[in-house]
Amino acid sequence: MAHKCMTYLKLTLVAGLLFIVIFQFWIPSSSSGVDIRPRQGKLEEKLFSEKTEDLISGYPDIAYHTKEDVASRLAQNACLCLPDEETFHIPFSNLLFPRVWAHNLQQAFLEYYPDPEIVKRHRAQEYDNFQRRSYSPADLLNIAEANNPLQYPTQGVEVQPLKTIFIPGLGLKQRESSNYEVQLKATLGTFDVAATVDMVSITGEGEQQMTLSSRLLSSLNRQLQVVTYTNTVFHPKTADLIQFATEGHQSFFTIKIGHKTVPKLYKSGYGEEYNITSLVTIATKTFLRYDKLKDLIDSIRQFYPKVTIVIADDNEHPQPVKGPHIEQYIMPFGKGWFAGRNLAVSQVTTKYVLWVDDDFIFTANTKLEKMVEILEKTTLDLVGGAVREVTGYTATYRHTISVEEGGPDGDCLHFRDGFHHVIEGYPTCVVADAVINFFMAQTDKVRQVGFDPRLSRAAHLEFFVDALGSLHIGSCSDVIINHASKIILPWSKTETQKSYEKFRYSSVGVDKNLHNEIYYFKNRFKCMTSQ
Repeated sequence: MAHKCMTYLKLTLVAGLLFIVIFQFWIPSSSSGVDIRPRQGKLEEKLFSEKTEDLISGYPDIAYHTKEDVASRLAQNACLCLPDEETFHIPFSNLLFPRVWAHNLQQAFLEYYPDPEIVKRHRAQEYDNFQRRSYSPADLLNIAEANNPLQYPTQGVEVQPLKTIFIPGLGLKQRESSNYEVQLKATLGTFDVAATVDMVSITGEGEQQMTLSSRLLSSLNRQLQVVTYTNTVFHPKTADLIQFATEGHQSFFTIKIGHKTVPKLYKSGYGEEYNITSLVTIATKTFLRYDKLKDLIDSIRQFYPKVTIVIADDNEHPQPVKGPHIEQYIMPFGKGWFAGRNLAVSQVTTKYVLWVDDDFIFTANTKLEKMVEILEKTTLDLVGGAVREVTGYTATYRHTISVEEGGPDGDCLHFRDGFHHVIEGYPTCVVADAVINFFMAQTDKVRQVGFDPRLSRAAHLEFFVDALGSLHIGSCSDVIINHASKIILPWSKTETQKSYEKFRYSSVGVDKNLHNEIYYFKNRFKCMTSQ
């Protein structure tokens, strides 16, 4: 009797846990919707930093009280990757209470090298070079001092290389004096005036330093309205740090130097409805799965008969894939997954590219119009859909990604399941940092990020890590594509299927430390966590 009661109790517990798991998957989200040449000027940076430091480090004699709940959220520059400890174990505990997993990239990568310090020095050197290449005075903190008599633009002033502009907003708001004087100093350009004003003395016209003075404040201010700046050192993207000073006061502001962004517009047709044929190209890569590829193409043609399909093919003995609006590009044998993506996307001529695996199948729920609408009406660069397995389970695979500063050894990379917020007006769509392997994106934006061709067999999140800060990403659960069944009985496998599995899942010839190298060296992470 006791044994039966214990069995009944266990069954009840398991059933209860299953109900909770299913309830968690089915419960709707309560999130509210949201509209959505290297130079490093040491002297200028020193002057700028000293002024800023004086402003933010004043009043040392006044006591203060720290608010721990706020201070704890500030960057400490000493991140750690620590896994969650398992406090108790019950059936399905990992589903109900997912724990954080941690991976020490520094240790995992460096253990393959007899002298890890050489690798660390090399990485540090590369990082220093990267910082120098990306340095711009416009990145320095600038504080407009309160009650400063100098009036100047704090941001928004831009000039094309070797061109001239007015400097807007210059002025002096000083108390009565027998003489008023200001100085302007630059490093990448010269000053001048577009007109002269009576009673104003100017020295240094056409030079990097110019002084303007007058006994009349109104005349000086009028003269300041027509001061010009001419860039004299060509650089396609940088900034000049301008020093603007008067007696007892000095200020700094930046003038951005760079070419205007040249637009890339797509002729996509006219009309109220979206012309998917002229807006979207479908891209995929195939290897040893021509049967799956045929099923994919047939399903696409059922709903989108004229949309161009671009195929990257790295088979050893490629077979021609024929049909209207199909482009097949042959690659070196076994070149790989991300190399194929790069090739396919490089041949897209439409505004948007839809990426699909070669074993996907379009259905009536694969609404490309919905994806186009989201991309056209929001600031998203990429939107993912959902993939339905033969079991009926539909996956969206949404993640958030964050980078935590970690000091000289590198930063910490954190993956978490979930998303940031729902998109207002689209309750089935959310904003995330990584989505499933079925997405539509702006072609140019994807090319800018690119796919690391070293990742030949297994890769996904690496693309979204590279895209962090470049792509605005979303996911819609109501745009669904089917996944062909992967269930094949051992005795029914064809030779091609056996070859595919052997090549795809074999560890022969695979650099097991490649992923660690990419995260540790290329992206400069010392560890990562995921959930």
